[in-house]
Amino acid sequence: MSRVTNFLFGLILGGLVGSATALLFTPASGENLRTHIRGYVTNVEEEVRKAAEAKRVELETKLAALRGPRPTPPA
Repeated sequence: MSRVTNFLFGLILGGLVGSATALLFTPASGENLRTHIRGYVTNVEEEVRKAAEAKRVELETKLAALRGPRPTPPA
């Protein structure tokens, strides 16, 4: 049991030291960082939306080509 206890202690201590180090060396304040992340996520969402729309148009065009011209019904 001693090995497991030592491992858990080291894991917790490492997490605390890592968290403290990240907080000390973060280059921006919390609000600035959140604003930056929010902007980045918004840009990624917009790019994904544009790519999905382009792919949808491409696939619809290919589907229409595979279906061929539609016959006109007799009048």
